[in-house]
Amino acid sequence: MALFTPLFLFLLVHEARGAYTLRECYSPANDFMSKFDFWNAPDPTSGHVQYLSEEQSKNAGLVQERIVDGHKVVRLGVDYTNITPQGRSSVRLHSKTAYNHGLAKTGPTAAKSTFTKGLHLNTRNGMVLHTGPNCAISQQSHFEGTLETSNCDVKAPNQSPNEGCRINAHNPEAFGDGLNGIGGSVYATLWTKSSIKIWFFPRGQIPADIESGDSPNPESWTAAPAAVFEGPCEFDKTFKDLKIIINLTFCGEWAGAVWGSVGECAQLAPDCNTYVSNNPEAFRESYWDVRYVKTYSLGW
Repeated sequence: MALFTPLFLFLLVHEARGAYTLRECYSPANDFMSKFDFWNAPDPTSGHVQYLSEEQSKNAGLVQERIVDGHKVVRLGVDYTNITPQGRSSVRLHSKTAYNHGLAKTGPTAAKSTFTKGLHLNTRNGMVLHTGPNCAISQQSHFEGTLETSNCDVKAPNQSPNEGCRINAHNPEAFGDGLNGIGGSVYATLWTKSSIKIWFFPRGQIPADIESGDSPNPESWTAAPAAVFEGPCEFDKTFKDLKIIINLTFCGEWAGAVWGSVGECAQLAPDCNTYVSNNPEAFRESYWDVRYVKTYSLGW
């Protein structure tokens, strides 16, 4: 389990180019919680969690404001003290604003893009699109990661359930202990009608137009994207009216199905749900520290 301190930027655009202007800032200074709804229905991916309401989350200490490295952050965590046969208590936030041509992660009834995802003992981040039929990707542009699966359909043959099309990062600082060790990062996602691009910037390598103001210009960034999703997929039809989601979940359709194939995990418990239920202390450092989420637009 890992502690994350990411800063997220979502660039909203049609096919225009250049610098962007701030559309919305989600931060402790801008009443972060008022811009999200708490989801407390069953997990859409069948994860072994019980999502709590806002009141329940605050009473349980799963949602807090803290100071980390001199910055105010919102901490979103999970229960790490109780045995939980019905699923570990957790939080799932949905932005009240829906977006087109710009996304972090969406709700349960639409396609979605996930920009941080790990499986069991992974040390590398996975960036994934989850869709219905008729959406795939191919390596057409240069990016730093490795294309692992190309069919984005959650029911794709010869892929695990809900696996989607996946690009794995090479940089060990993009996830887990590596990310914790550098004190966080910036992930930037650019969504257009023909592609979704994701950049990862470690602390010390964040572009000046991100660090110093609210007019980022991806064309000026010298680093290659960590992932580029493009190919035979109608992005405008597949991804629309999507919401930013921040959550912590465990096991579920994908990770739960491959638990036994990971030797170190299989030695800990017969299945993923059993381990999550019976080892609360293992999740003490399973939380997000979010300094801000910003969305930008151009040509709207």
